[in-house]
Amino acid sequence: MRLAAWALSVLALVMWRAEPSSAQGAQATACNVTLPNGVTALGQDPTPAAHGTEALAVLLWHDGTVTFRPGGPGSVAPDGALAMKFPWHRGVRGRLAIDGRRLDKPGRAIRALVASGYGEIGFQSTLIAFPTAGCWEVTGRVADTTLTFVVNVVQIGSGPTPRRRVP
Repeated sequence: MRLAAWALSVLALVMWRAEPSSAQGAQATACNVTLPNGVTALGQDPTPAAHGTEALAVLLWHDGTVTFRPGGPGSVAPDGALAMKFPWHRGVRGRLAIDGRRLDKPGRAIRALVASGYGEIGFQSTLIAFPTAGCWEVTGRVADTTLTFVVNVVQIGSGPTPRRRVP
């Protein structure tokens, strides 16, 4: 459990300190992104990258932009979807479900993989695949609790290393 907490802290620091790219300018202004509010779920260590409530929280990028660039985090699926890990923390018991939609123009819904084996409360690893770059609204649900955030997804060049398997 300590290793998971350490890995989560490192990921939060990487997400918080990620440098914005020059390619983000025009797209970032068109998307009303959610900035981290610093609120963590019960039992989670405080971190500036957290966004949520005591019942449900997720780690976000400090500027609300998820950038897919060569050599960077994330992956590109064979169908071109852009996949990134999003760590969540549940302060209430239940299974996490995630859905999402593109806000800036019509598009397919996101795909999400909620990893098994994390129990019904606490840390939850997920992978969210955005079909394209753009402005996306993502909603997580556990029991009667929901948490919604908006991110601007940007792809630079061909993006990170392609992967064969993405949900």
